Amino acid sequence: MYAVIKTGGKQYKVREGDVLRIETIEAGEGDKVEFDEVLLVGEGEDIKVGAPVVDGAKVEAVVKGHGRGKKVTIIKFRRRKNRSRLKKGHRQNFTEVEITKISA
Repeated sequence: MYAVIKTGGKQYKVREGDVLRIETIEAGEGDKVEFDEVLLVGEGEDIKVGAPVVDGAKVEAVVKGHGRGKKVTIIKFRRRKNRSRLKKGHRQNFTEVEITKISA
């Protein structure tokens, strides 16, 4: 069985046992979290699609840790204008979670 959940403004397709990196959530390492915004749940012919969410469905997960992603470099450069070179970097924070249970 798989589910599509919404968290941090993004949608993720998850199965039990999956480990994924999501936007930072306020939970300690080892804490259990629930995702109530389940957009789709099921397998094969038995699929439930929410409007916009599936009633009574939830996905449970355990927080594995927090971290920061790889550095993303942004460069703005306009040719023949020496005053217009700009280089910036950014590292996005994330929370790593393991999906433990999907209930519909």
